[in-house]
Amino acid sequence: MLKKLFKPKYVPYEAKYIQLSAADERNIRTITDDIKNYIANSDKVSNVNYHTRDAHAKGYCALKAKFEILDDLPAEYAQGLYAEAGIHDAVIRFSNGAPFVAADRKLGLAQGLAIKVFDVPGKKLAPGEEDSTTFDFNLVNYPVFFCNRIEDYAYISKLFLELPKYIEKGAIGKVKLAFNWLTNYGSKFPTKESLKTFKAVSGFVKIEPKNTLLYDFHSQGVVRHGDYMAKIRATPTKASAKKVTRREVDLTAREEAFRPLIIDEIREHDYQFDVQIQLCRNLKKQPIEEITKEWKASDAPFVTVARLTIPCQDVPDDGHFEIMENLSFTPFRCLEENRPIGNLQQSRLKAYQIAAETRHKLNAVKHCEPKSLKQTFDKSFF
Repeated sequence: MLKKLFKPKYVPYEAKYIQLSAADERNIRTITDDIKNYIANSDKVSNVNYHTRDAHAKGYCALKAKFEILDDLPAEYAQGLYAEAGIHDAVIRFSNGAPFVAADRKLGLAQGLAIKVFDVPGKKLAPGEEDSTTFDFNLVNYPVFFCNRIEDYAYISKLFLELPKYIEKGAIGKVKLAFNWLTNYGSKFPTKESLKTFKAVSGFVKIEPKNTLLYDFHSQGVVRHGDYMAKIRATPTKASAKKVTRREVDLTAREEAFRPLIIDEIREHDYQFDVQIQLCRNLKKQPIEEITKEWKASDAPFVTVARLTIPCQDVPDDGHFEIMENLSFTPFRCLEENRPIGNLQQSRLKAYQIAAETRHKLNAVKHCEPKSLKQTFDKSFF
């Protein structure tokens, strides 16, 4: 009875969060031009014989998985993808967040979990892939993003792509990076917004080194959740976390510190993440446009709506390199009811599309979306 009396209210979704101005469109063109130019030169940046992604360039492994949407969810959580219970095949890609490939000790500890769920009916938002039957998630092991607005990301994205140049110069490079970040390459004085974004990106250095399987992974930005708005988190189940025996990471011992830890664990046992939704209850405490701000779980609880299972499987030492390089993931390969929202997030639609098309073209690989798990792991498909 008390639960019914004090049932929480959730902020309704509004279409204003996906609208773009003419200035936004111009800045998106700047962002995508920078991405194309970077990918064209990425083989030289990373000293590899292929063209990489502009972010999450180093993949750790591609793994077969199951994505189970839970039954009997409360109505406010059973929205869009989560409206119908069932078990779907899936493929995941673990990666490092840096825009270049190098030894793990040189890349930082931002990491990604990309999920592709198969056999999801309904029109998708990815341009040219409206009839796709897949649904993607792009999650990161840090709860906030380092920028809020397209106009700021237009120059910050270039700084992100130039990270290798700054890292090479050591302490001087870090000072130069901070200056350019805070002042837009010396074109203006630091602002409250630039200080806020620099504080957010500085938080990434606080990520603790541990087995990738032990991290929480976040959407960072906000998504539509049917009638409402939400953030997403994938968190290891307690039972799965206890199974992990290779918990600590020695970044100085060898160049590949993370991939072997993930693979060796999955060769021995299955693993599960709870996929959770955090519904917006208060726009001041859970802002939509300020994704440098974390939504506290004490204000907006996480509720488990699905379970991601990675079954025990045989994985080659390279982590299925060709498969994870040829796959593409975009948060807009989704249903309208679950789309990314907020100003900055709208830039991702074109950015992910251009990045994938450019990379596949330069690598002479077919840019196509697999329809099944079997097709994904068929090396003749791409």
